[in-house]
Amino acid sequence: MRTYLVTGGAGFIGSNYIHYMFKKYGDEIRIINVDALTYAGNPENLREVEKRPNYTFVKADICDREAIEKIFAENDIDRVVHFAAESHVDRSIVYPEVFVQTNVLGTAVMLNCAKKAWEQPDGTYLPGKRFLHVSTDEVYGSLEEDGGYFYETTPYAPHSPYSASKAGADMLVKSYMDTYHFPANITNCSNNYGPYQFPEKLIPLIINNALQGKKLPVYGDGKNVRDWLYVEDHAKAIDMVQEQGRLFETYNVGGHNEKQNIEIIKIIIETLQEMLPADDPRKALVSEDLITYVEDRKGHDRRYAIAPDKIKAEIGWYPETMFKEGIKKTIAWYFEHEDWMKNVTSGDYQKYYSEMYKI
Repeated sequence: MRTYLVTGGAGFIGSNYIHYMFKKYGDEIRIINVDALTYAGNPENLREVEKRPNYTFVKADICDREAIEKIFAENDIDRVVHFAAESHVDRSIVYPEVFVQTNVLGTAVMLNCAKKAWEQPDGTYLPGKRFLHVSTDEVYGSLEEDGGYFYETTPYAPHSPYSASKAGADMLVKSYMDTYHFPANITNCSNNYGPYQFPEKLIPLIINNALQGKKLPVYGDGKNVRDWLYVEDHAKAIDMVQEQGRLFETYNVGGHNEKQNIEIIKIIIETLQEMLPADDPRKALVSEDLITYVEDRKGHDRRYAIAPDKIKAEIGWYPETMFKEGIKKTIAWYFEHEDWMKNVTSGDYQKYYSEMYKI
């Protein structure tokens, strides 16, 4: 039975990846999920799998070398899938040191612990071991509005403390591949959306606010462009890279769904109107009148767009979920999980939301 060590598996993408892997492989694999359960990590995301005999949860910080070494010492880890990261750009502007600590130092700890566990006396590694570092397209900086794409060869030009810390982590992984021939890959993905996403992010924030008749905050002129990827498509890409990708390579994972932020908000409003029953009182609350422009985010990149040509040519992966279909699936999930949303938006979230958007 192949054993996976997943870091940050209680977060948005990590929990979706775990659900995907159990759906695909069932009892053929074992997953150990390590998560510090900060604001974005939520054990409720994994309630459906927590009783599986081939699933183990360990509450630990990836910066805690002793805790991570213990996991490697007690388990024969075949795959590491490293999601754990501070990932909210707005928070990185307020608390940059936290992002450097988790994203750079935490990645160094994970690399060192895996290297120690897998390296043989002659400097080679135990056969079949692989480490995948999950990163972001934000390390590449910003594109012009009128064209061009991010490729694996695009020079890094991060603009926020978040993207700079992820760029630092990427460079560490690259250095281990080059210096130690460490068996790793890097994936750089575009903006994800789907179930279990923490509502600091645009899509769940807009869904949640619109259903309550609250203002819908839009940074700047709302014309910043992002490339949107349905999270299950991303999970599939990660699995395919680990099993079919060439070692030491980076693969860009993009959604072919470029849209302006304001366009996304209008699509969500329109889709909510379509999906809400005629007798649902929330239908009257959902309106474009709720759109409220707020001061632009500092260092706000104008456009991201990934060319996933390499992963398609080498591995055969491509995004299967078009945005219209994906947003309906996402909204349907939030309709079915209103208690989940209420739980994650209580307490500290409200204070943070007020400070960020000033509305």
